[in-house]
Amino acid sequence: MRALAGLTVDRVDTYAVALPTVRSFGVSGGAVAVAGTPSIRVLVRVSADGITGWGEATPIPAWTYETAESIVTTIDRYLAPAVLGRPAWDLDGVTTAFDRAVNRGFTIGAPLAKSAVDVALHDLLGRALGVSVGVLWGQRRRDTIDLGWIVAGQSAAEVADAVAEGRALGYRAFKVKVGLHPEAEDAAVVRAVRDAAPDAALWVDANQAYTVDAALRMARRLADLDVTAFEQPLPANDVAGLRRLRAASPVPVALDESLRHPSDLATFVKLDAVDVAIAKVQRSGGLTLSRRLCALAEDAGVRLMGSGLTDSDLGLAASLHLFAAYGIDTPVDLNGRQFLTSAYATGETVRVRDGVATVPTGPGLGVDVDESVVRDLAVDVLARP
Repeated sequence: MRALAGLTVDRVDTYAVALPTVRSFGVSGGAVAVAGTPSIRVLVRVSADGITGWGEATPIPAWTYETAESIVTTIDRYLAPAVLGRPAWDLDGVTTAFDRAVNRGFTIGAPLAKSAVDVALHDLLGRALGVSVGVLWGQRRRDTIDLGWIVAGQSAAEVADAVAEGRALGYRAFKVKVGLHPEAEDAAVVRAVRDAAPDAALWVDANQAYTVDAALRMARRLADLDVTAFEQPLPANDVAGLRRLRAASPVPVALDESLRHPSDLATFVKLDAVDVAIAKVQRSGGLTLSRRLCALAEDAGVRLMGSGLTDSDLGLAASLHLFAAYGIDTPVDLNGRQFLTSAYATGETVRVRDGVATVPTGPGLGVDVDESVVRDLAVDVLARP
């Protein structure tokens, strides 16, 4: 165990790694994972006085504007210089330094890249003290988190097989991606999931696919299917539309892409335009800002749900620590294990059995990284094709 006061960041390394893809996965914006094609993740190692921590960024151009290339160059050329020589414990100061290096503007400004470094610092601090991230925070209300199985891209006729696969693995909750088909087909897909899993927790995610009128029509279709939440039906910045929808929707409206920064949630709370806030580590630039967002939701009486970005095990563990800290007791969308393999992780790392993830208790994130495997998997995403 090391004292934190003297730990100074002295090195930041990025590795774009090609991880094996298990299944294909798409959202309304496009493909997220393609079976047979490696899934690229950017791993970040932060070092301070001989101690290292790891973080992860999940480039999904179909979901946000960051690519593997932009994440690598943003960290190497902007964020790393901003944190080198800084105390590793000064997470608040790092957030300020990040905003100076890459300005927030209308959005948070490179949230995936910032998140990878922030998570790596949390991992480093936990390892320096020999405690898990939850112990580092003094906040862990749950030891397990229920996961949802993702249904995305299938037709209504194909849904039963997808649901059966999840149920065979012990999953008791399902999240359905909509906005991939015409409205009637989207509704038919959700109904087919409900028919195949009549007692399961069920929620839907449109990833900004609808207009207000279309979303309201869809919400009315969903009302009799016992859907617990209608996630991000409208474009992220359509504040007026979301307020109108929330007032008329028979299904609770949950916000994901709209909540880049805690101040975004504050705006929606003031406008009475949100039922449910989605906690998502990478979207919010890391654990530091995510904790602020979760605390605000809790204090404002806004229900919290959890989600991820098809993370590998580093990102999965970071999200579990966050969700456990705030006691999220509804199933969450942490779907990395469904779609890819974390070949760099040694040992059992995060245990997932029967659709339930156990919050890691090892030092830092609780994920041990085999650096030799990381180097073997590394690809040069900046090389010209």
